[in-house]
Amino acid sequence: MIRLPPRPSRTDVLIAAALAAVVVLPTVALDLWHTPPFERPLSDLGFLGYILMLLGTAPLVWLRTAPVPTGLVVVPAATVYYPLGFPDGPLMLCAAVALFVPVAQGMRWQGWTLGIAQWLTVYAWEFTNDGGVRIDQAFGVLAWVLVVLISAELVRWRRDYLSVQEQRRADAARSREEEILRRAADERLRLAREVHDTVAHSISLINVQAGTALYLIESEPERAAEALATIKRTSKSTLQELRATLDVLRAVDEKAPRSPAPALDGLEALAEETRTAGLEVSLQVTGERRLPPNVEAAGYRIVQEALTNAVRHSGAAHARVGVVSGERWLEISVADDGNGAPGGVRPGNGITGMRERATMLGGDFSAGPGPDGRGFEVRARLPHFPADGGSPRPGGAGRDGAG
Repeated sequence: MIRLPPRPSRTDVLIAAALAAVVVLPTVALDLWHTPPFERPLSDLGFLGYILMLLGTAPLVWLRTAPVPTGLVVVPAATVYYPLGFPDGPLMLCAAVALFVPVAQGMRWQGWTLGIAQWLTVYAWEFTNDGGVRIDQAFGVLAWVLVVLISAELVRWRRDYLSVQEQRRADAARSREEEILRRAADERLRLAREVHDTVAHSISLINVQAGTALYLIESEPERAAEALATIKRTSKSTLQELRATLDVLRAVDEKAPRSPAPALDGLEALAEETRTAGLEVSLQVTGERRLPPNVEAAGYRIVQEALTNAVRHSGAAHARVGVVSGERWLEISVADDGNGAPGGVRPGNGITGMRERATMLGGDFSAGPGPDGRGFEVRARLPHFPADGGSPRPGGAGRDGAG
């Protein structure tokens, strides 16, 4: 099925009409008034001159939408026109445009083939009819064809270059937007971990103490009062931490949080607070090395969440917390003597948050039953100097290396 060419736009029609006027008017004038007259008038051979001019100009209305078919009509018409001896008008201008546009639009081999074929046809005709070729004129016409085609290549290259640059700018803008979204998502996760670690631990203690107060309020009012005092102290501390987190969310232009980040020197207070919930905690901290704030904060939060899980889920009576600050690694272990995880470890927000804190710094994390199959143990190993990519600086032990 033959596909008809698309309907030309008004701009295409105007451009083709302008080129036709530039070609037809001077050529007709030369045919009528040039002295001496040309070898053949336009009306000779059944008005062949006019027909060739029509074929060389009218198809230009489809030049932008169908450049190769247009060139296949316009270029041969102009090529045949001149050797027949018709008035030497500017019809070759249409052939030049018909060669230029396909190459500029990326149809390179079609345009080059058409241009070289035009040149060979003209001088094959001359050789056949005259028995020879005028070398200087032949190279002049070849140079003219090459100028048209190379100019089209330059225009095509420039268009491709600008297109690539535009694509790169679009990719860069998309990458910046994705980076902003990624950072926003990371910040949301960080804030979610902070809120969870703060609220979960404190609410667990409040829940245990509230149950103790209800149980003892009649038989041992003094101990019930102590439990209520613990609830008051814990809730006050929780509110302060929540306000600090909310202040960070509200203060968009604030350069740093108003309250200090939790650190390892707060573990003793954390252990004492957990003891008031009925879980006996033994704490052993080895090493006095001062670590980067993000490492200390991660270590504190991991211990806090592990103790919270022991209070809420294990039914343990005792928990053992070990913190060892070695030469390159901070090693943390929290083990209890509770029920363990008979149904297997089911990661929730707490275990997920601890693992994310460790892996974000390039460390290791594990959680599961104790070595003898009883109780539950959390282990984490954090590098002292986490790099930007989350791995320790050169010289440190690898993920599976010894600390």
